[in-house]
Amino acid sequence: MRKKKDLMARRSQLLDAERTQLERLQAEELGLDGTEESTYQDRREQIERLDSEIASLERLEDGIRQRAAGTRGGSAAPESPWSDFGEFLRAAVEAGRPGGRVDERLHHVERLGLGSDIPSEGGFAVSPQFADEIWSIATESSALASRCYSWPLGPGANGLTLPVADETSRATGSRLGGIRVYRVAERGTITESAPALDQINVKLEKLAGLCYISDELLTDSVSLGQFVRQGFADEIGFTLDDEIMRGDGVAKCLGILQSSALVTVAKESGQAASTVVYDNVLKMWSRCWGRSRRNAVWLVNQDVEPQLYSMSLVIGTGGAPVYLPSGGSSSEPFATLFGRPVIPVEQCSTLGTLGDIVLADLSQYLLVRKPAKFATSMHVRFSSDEQAFRWTMRVNGQPLWKSALTPANGSNTLSPFVALAARS
Repeated sequence: MRKKKDLMARRSQLLDAERTQLERLQAEELGLDGTEESTYQDRREQIERLDSEIASLERLEDGIRQRAAGTRGGSAAPESPWSDFGEFLRAAVEAGRPGGRVDERLHHVERLGLGSDIPSEGGFAVSPQFADEIWSIATESSALASRCYSWPLGPGANGLTLPVADETSRATGSRLGGIRVYRVAERGTITESAPALDQINVKLEKLAGLCYISDELLTDSVSLGQFVRQGFADEIGFTLDDEIMRGDGVAKCLGILQSSALVTVAKESGQAASTVVYDNVLKMWSRCWGRSRRNAVWLVNQDVEPQLYSMSLVIGTGGAPVYLPSGGSSSEPFATLFGRPVIPVEQCSTLGTLGDIVLADLSQYLLVRKPAKFATSMHVRFSSDEQAFRWTMRVNGQPLWKSALTPANGSNTLSPFVALAARS
């Protein structure tokens, strides 16, 4: 189709422009921020829209080919030979049994071993279209990972080195690590300045899951496919969210609460244990970097919610509510605090401890990943008539900020990540 060729040509142009931009930033040791980041994001959104249009056209072409093959009385294998994920699992299980029938469609995916040095413990690799669905489902079920600045990596990449400005203060002479501009008289000499650059190095780390399913549970292929896929996706989403919140950075994500960029707001003098008061959230809001406020969300443990419902701002002999529940007066599908969403998440700490309420702009958290892989084999637990299913994904992340920022005027540091100190 002419339209498909035009779309693919446009996509190729955008990818070339993206690669040129990143190579230029790498050569000039510049960070992906400001206008550069806006340009990159706009181009990335265009590429994703083109991918969606191309995929729709390919599905249409598949349907036309299949109908044409049926008219001729023949059969043609579509590019995607499986009607659903469960059908593939059933076929792989049947092929792995002694004397079992090998579905010819299995040859559309690569034959592999659970251990590269033990060919006898082989299995079947899932088509990439099924394998990478795990990421989409996982992020849909996550509250944190879905809001992060996600950076997918291509083949051969083992991590990402990103140049950033070494900026810890907004005072004159420190912005962007030292860039300055001056008023210059006619024929005057311009004083030179230069930025200080740093690097963020994120090495991919493996996240994996392995489960066994008995032959009895393989009877209903549709239910099985949904169970395996959704189960692993939910667990990946939970694990990533937990690491983003509190990971120690050792072979895993560096969490917000462990980051040196975290600003911790002290409790009020005489404040009772296990409470959250108006002055707490007001001071947290005031310590959130101004540019992050439009993206920031409040992450809370559900035990904190009763504290928020009873919170109000005293005005004379009356008061005004601070926390607006979803619906009702807020007219929003979520509760709000200072106009930003309040999202209950399991990964927040219990009431009264550091991390029970966090104000975070997760667009300032970098999540680097490669596509998921999935394989199955029945040889590992052959004696108990069980099938092994294995997911692997290489992913890691950390805040884009290495420290909090001292403002140009004032001494209270600012950050995209703010938490309330323990009240015990």
